[in-house]
Amino acid sequence: MTATMRIQRALARAGIASRRKAEELVASGRVRVNGDLAHTGQVVDAEADAITVDGKPVSKPRTAEWLVLNKPAGVMTTRSDPDGRPTVFDLVPGIPGLTYVGRLDYLTEGALLLTTDGAAAHALSHPSHEVERTYVATVTGKGDEAAKAARRGVMLEDGPVKPRQVEARRLGRDRWDLEITITEGRKREVRRLCSALGLTVERLVRTRFGPIHLGGLPSGKSRPLTPRERAALVVVTARTEPRGT
Repeated sequence: MTATMRIQRALARAGIASRRKAEELVASGRVRVNGDLAHTGQVVDAEADAITVDGKPVSKPRTAEWLVLNKPAGVMTTRSDPDGRPTVFDLVPGIPGLTYVGRLDYLTEGALLLTTDGAAAHALSHPSHEVERTYVATVTGKGDEAAKAARRGVMLEDGPVKPRQVEARRLGRDRWDLEITITEGRKREVRRLCSALGLTVERLVRTRFGPIHLGGLPSGKSRPLTPRERAALVVVTARTEPRGT
């Protein structure tokens, strides 16, 4: 989010190559910073330092793009699908370098962030950084009892899960909306939690990722983040990213 970053990220942000390919460029001696040979992991000021690849100047990093998509059910969170199913990239502008922040499974709907800032995407989605995600699960079963059990914590096959917050709202006899806030984002975590609690999930919608709320965004539509939302993400990523990355 700042101009100070590692050389491979600066090259990636400038559109030269992916970070992995940028590391290869540096290791092969093709990159210089202020006339000196660059080394892998070197921290540079991408705005002030003169960076070249094969003697050609590298343009300054582009301002990162950020979008939020209201992902519909039946859409894959992937770049392409071998079975020809629609993907989230079919629903958003064709921005070079765009990647998603975490995943939503095939049937899960709701807020999905996309960005051209790969390092920030990794920081926001990594389980150790405990960025909150809020879901609303429409379920059948004993929702009130399940909510109480979830607040105490539930053991899944890959370890315990204890949501930050669980609220149950009755919709009818044995039909509930459970609003669940978690921080890890493990694979199908909310669905597996509901199953362990004896609930059947009819619909699952992510309504919030970190400071970004889905709001009234129509299904299948995306929008750029507002300046206020981008500023909120700066605060979150500054808390999760190591300095100089």
